[in-house]
Amino acid sequence: MGTTYNTTGETKSSKIQTNAARIFSYIFLIFVTFLSLFPMFLLLVNSTRSHMQLSQPGNFSLLPSTYFVNNIKLATAGGGLTRGLLNSFIVAAGASVLSTYFSAMTAYGVHVYDFKLKKFAFNFIMVVMMIPTQISAIGFIKMVNGWKLNNTFWPLIIPAIAAPAVFFYMKQYIEGALPMEVIEAARVDGASEFRTFNTISLPMIFPAMAVQLIFAFTSAWNNYFIPSLILDKNNVKTVPILIATLRSDVASGGSAGDWGKVYMTVLIAIIPVVIVYIFVSKHIVGGVALGAVKG
Repeated sequence: MGTTYNTTGETKSSKIQTNAARIFSYIFLIFVTFLSLFPMFLLLVNSTRSHMQLSQPGNFSLLPSTYFVNNIKLATAGGGLTRGLLNSFIVAAGASVLSTYFSAMTAYGVHVYDFKLKKFAFNFIMVVMMIPTQISAIGFIKMVNGWKLNNTFWPLIIPAIAAPAVFFYMKQYIEGALPMEVIEAARVDGASEFRTFNTISLPMIFPAMAVQLIFAFTSAWNNYFIPSLILDKNNVKTVPILIATLRSDVASGGSAGDWGKVYMTVLIAIIPVVIVYIFVSKHIVGGVALGAVKG
């Protein structure tokens, strides 16, 4: 009886500890969620306020105002924002697709094939990943100007093929999700190497590609440094450049500066990224569920 009582007591104590840990986890997750969403909430609130309200000392407020429609009109007047959104989408879509696909193909090649310089190639890509973009920017801009490619999108899209960070992530995922037996079976059946990658391997690693597609799209969409050095014509400027221009107008105190317009432009600029995430996240969840079923 004593043993039964002790076992029951230990079971109750274990349940209490488990419930306490679960409650603490929920509280922590709620707190992190609040920290993540609070800036977005402030952006929504500020996009409904006027320039005068946002310029006043102590202008912090959690209550929305009535200038939401007026700020939309200010942000979209002249069609500059619409053109900027289209430019950013062209650059971000092209760069994200190329970087994800070719990085996956490179990781596939390093994983599947055995060649003498395999280890050197992997280490070289890792070294390139450690080089900051700012170091090579001067030479890159000089090359772009020499080739007369400034004010075009090609220098922002084509170099995205070389994405060491995406390659490393895909390499780690492929090692655990792509058995060599599948590749060898495809070869025995007579499938070409290119077809093996596109029709057999790519669907198996697509969840990882979807994750990197979101990251690459967001990075290219928010990229300001290189585009600001290449694009100086109004009809090719991307959204980050337009936002920086609006902020400089406000900082200079000119009549064209309007904080409500700035916040509304930022809010509109976030929408395409959210839409891309919603569509791609379905494939991520579906891929994870499929992997769990196979496991």
